[in-house]
Amino acid sequence: MKENILRDKSYTFALNAIKVYKQLAFEQKEFILSKQFLRSATSIGANIEEAVGSQSKKDFLNKIFISYKEARETKYWLNLL
Repeated sequence: MKENILRDKSYTFALNAIKVYKQLAFEQKEFILSKQFLRSATSIGANIEEAVGSQSKKDFLNKIFISYKEARETKYWLNLL
C-alpha cells in the first residue's frame, strides 16, 4: 500500500486520543467533555480513510474538509478540558 502521511498521522492521533480519553474518564471521572473529544478526535482519521477511498475529486475534497472541521472541533474540546 502506498505511504500516506496524513492517514498515518491521523491514526496515531486517534490512538493517542483514546489513551487521553481513558485517563480522563477512568482516572479523573470526567465523562461529558472527554466523550465529545474522543468522538471528534477519532472522526478525523475515519474521514481521511473515507477520502482515500473516494470515487471523485469532489467527494475526496468534501471528506478532507470534514476532517479539517473535526480537527478544529477536537481543538475546541481540548481547550475546554
